[in-house]
Amino acid sequence: MTKLEELSALLVNELHEFNKNIEKLESISQQLIDLKVKMDVSEYKALVDDHQKEMAMHKNMIESFENRFNAKIDQAKIYPTWAVVVFIIAVLYTLGSILRSFVL
Repeated sequence: MTKLEELSALLVNELHEFNKNIEKLESISQQLIDLKVKMDVSEYKALVDDHQKEMAMHKNMIESFENRFNAKIDQAKIYPTWAVVVFIIAVLYTLGSILRSFVL
């Protein structure tokens, strides 16, 4: 019987230790649930704000360049008007000469 009593006592001790460990795990689990982690994003916020300012400045510069470029394109003419008129007159004169040579 002593062996049976020793095994019973050992089993009771193991169960008691097991229950203590379960209670510890439950308390740790509750602490983890209650724990709230906060990140310090102030440094990143400052970096993002600086980047946004730079991007806005670059956007304004690009829009300014685009406006100036479009104004130059609107003002530009590929050929002067007098050159176009002289070319048309020369083409008509050449066509007229060719037609006259075939008719005569």
